[in-house]
Amino acid sequence: MRGFILFVAGILVGLAVEAAIAQTQNRGIVGMNHVALSVPDLDQAVAYYTKTMGFPEAFRSRDEKGQTTLVYVQISRNTFVELQPANAQRPPGMNHFGLHVENMAAAINMFKQRGANVSESRVSPTKAILANITDLNGVRIELAELPPESQHRQAMERWKQ
Repeated sequence: MRGFILFVAGILVGLAVEAAIAQTQNRGIVGMNHVALSVPDLDQAVAYYTKTMGFPEAFRSRDEKGQTTLVYVQISRNTFVELQPANAQRPPGMNHFGLHVENMAAAINMFKQRGANVSESRVSPTKAILANITDLNGVRIELAELPPESQHRQAMERWKQ
């Protein structure tokens, strides 16, 4: 029995050390926030994810003409699927994934120091502060700082356990 307890304690200590190292190496990254999918029929996709999958619609963004440009459905308090209409520049499929960061300037600086191709930050129509990294395979990684006025943060705060 004592051996088993020491074994479990060793695993727990190892996991704690691994988590601490990961936190230090990627300071300021809160976690994965969303995966963005470009879809041929936005209304059909929203219906599927809300009705079939049971994920509530968290928010949507519209352009100046009133056309829906994206819809977020909420999987958990901090995790979303972003649905966007596919078009000539954005074919159907995975468009990007998003990382929630605590401080955009610090995150940009950290990734630039590591040699990543990082864009300058901007404020989106959803009031999130965004920047993009393009990885070596052309995959876009969206960095998102979520201030209190962002639709993302507001959806997270409304989430019921």
